[in-house]
Amino acid sequence: MQRRPLGRTGLCVSPIGFGAFKIGRNQGIKYPSGYALPTDAEVDRLLNGLLDAGITYIDTAPAYGLSEERIGRAIAHRRGEFVLSTKVGETFDNGKSKYDYSEPGVHRSIERSLRRLKTDILDIVFIHSDGNDRRILDETPIVETLRDLKTAGLIAAIGLSGKTVEGATQSLEWADVVMVEYHIDDRSHETLISAAADRGVGVVVKKGLASGQLSAEAAIRFVLANPLVGSLVIGGLNLDHIRTNIAACRVESPGC
Repeated sequence: MQRRPLGRTGLCVSPIGFGAFKIGRNQGIKYPSGYALPTDAEVDRLLNGLLDAGITYIDTAPAYGLSEERIGRAIAHRRGEFVLSTKVGETFDNGKSKYDYSEPGVHRSIERSLRRLKTDILDIVFIHSDGNDRRILDETPIVETLRDLKTAGLIAAIGLSGKTVEGATQSLEWADVVMVEYHIDDRSHETLISAAADRGVGVVVKKGLASGQLSAEAAIRFVLANPLVGSLVIGGLNLDHIRTNIAACRVESPGC
């Protein structure tokens, strides 16, 4: 896959990225059917296999259960081969999400993610919104805290993984990257994607297949036909399906 630039960050990513939710969590899911968590050996084969297949962007989060520590164990030795993003603000324990956007909470989260992922720097850290994007940005210290951690060299780029167009729009004032939902049946962020590109803010698309509700090939081609999208994050546990998704992304790319 020809990699794409991610805004002004200097990072280059594969047009299809790997969303690492399913390797760590199977409770409180929004997918149409359930699944068993893979074994450690299966995760090792999957993660190394997708790197071998050309995936150069992996997205995870503390709220994804075992995901961070499994990534660290399986492919920390290949850290230079992929861009890594995680998130702050949400954790998932005992079947329930908990949210903490305070300065101490963010510091604890980053320290934990660095340790679990076995890395010295996080390429991208997104704010993991609970849906109240504007309240988080206006009433908590999380943006300033992330800026400080970026200055300290623990994070290369920061951004918002939000729920609303209003929140994403506000984040363009400070974000290096935004993560937005965008697919054939929901084009509400389309203007925002253009606005982000105008400001040099990278764009990562989540839920491009509407959590498994859309035909993969058509959905992938739709999202990646937009040259302003840096990467479309797709989850999965089947390496053959991931290879099929890679084949579906043969669309013109701006290159990197």
